[in-house]
Amino acid sequence: MVKFLKPNKAVIVLQGRYAGRKAVIVKSFDDGTRDRAYGHCLVAGIKKYPSKVIRKDSAKKTAKKSRVKCFIKLVNYQHLMPTRYTLDVDLKDVVTADCLQTKDKKVTACKATKERFEERFKTGKNRWFFTKLRF
Repeated sequence: MVKFLKPNKAVIVLQGRYAGRKAVIVKSFDDGTRDRAYGHCLVAGIKKYPSKVIRKDSAKKTAKKSRVKCFIKLVNYQHLMPTRYTLDVDLKDVVTADCLQTKDKKVTACKATKERFEERFKTGKNRWFFTKLRF
């Protein structure tokens, strides 16, 4: 079987708290681990999408509307829908499997991921990834 759930692939989470949210695969575990005996992957996604910015907004309001909230999660392959898009954001050094062990590690990883996502949003690249799913 061809492995198509590779790192930097944009996916949509289908089940759970973040259902309908877009995420990007950081690391995939095809054969599973001792804790999770099924194929799963570590994803970093967008919890709260940036709002629409208009020309008459002040700089302060534009900065507030450009904010992104993110999440980091281990997700079963069954609960992901892959897309044709890839996101060239390097999160490997920030988000690791052991950052989910403690709350403070997860919070620092989320903050770093948030900065990378916001930086990517402000450059105007990968516009599809930062728009809310309409269905």
